[in-house]
Amino acid sequence: MSDRRILVFTGTSISHSEARTLLDATYRPPVFRGNINEVLQEGYGIIGIIDGIFFNRAAVAHKEILRALEAGVYVVGGGSMGALRASELDVHGMIGVGRIYEWYRDGVIEDDDEVAVATNPDTFEPVSVPMVNIRETLKAAFMEGIIDHDTCIELTAIVKKTQYGQRSYLGMVRDGIRAGLFSDEVGKKLLHYCRNQETDVKKEDAITVLNKIKELAKV
Repeated sequence: MSDRRILVFTGTSISHSEARTLLDATYRPPVFRGNINEVLQEGYGIIGIIDGIFFNRAAVAHKEILRALEAGVYVVGGGSMGALRASELDVHGMIGVGRIYEWYRDGVIEDDDEVAVATNPDTFEPVSVPMVNIRETLKAAFMEGIIDHDTCIELTAIVKKTQYGQRSYLGMVRDGIRAGLFSDEVGKKLLHYCRNQETDVKKEDAITVLNKIKELAKV
């Protein structure tokens, strides 16, 4: 059993309280520049990066993560900022997991705004919906027969043009109705589906990060 101390940066894709039920670790808020350097000095041997700051202050630097890798620390990323950085640094030893990481790695998505959300400054909980979740939820709604394929594509494009902090399922449906993509009745069905059966790929990937760390901790 490894005696490496574990620290995970999250709070948006998955709450600290829920994460603790899955992995015994130290949890801190979404990572920003300088945090990894601090963690290295504190002696952590496994660092999980799920959530991070994107636009309102400097994002975690590639050099920080590289420094941790060079020091022999396992760095696992997925879900949000972790997926983005892992897709850029997996060739240097950062461990990427989850669908979002694979999408960034393979060029399926490229923009930071795909995973960015507005958050409650006190709890770090999301108050907008991430683009990756919207994409997958609309695809699922198409598979369920709630909307057709063309509507799925057009509605996704409309949401993509919306500023990341303003993205919501209610706003999406309203925009779809205004654009003449579907009726009010279809809009109500779609909104109910999105709110109650959302494909929360960010949370799914966050859990994958925690499970991967659990595996590494056993090595």
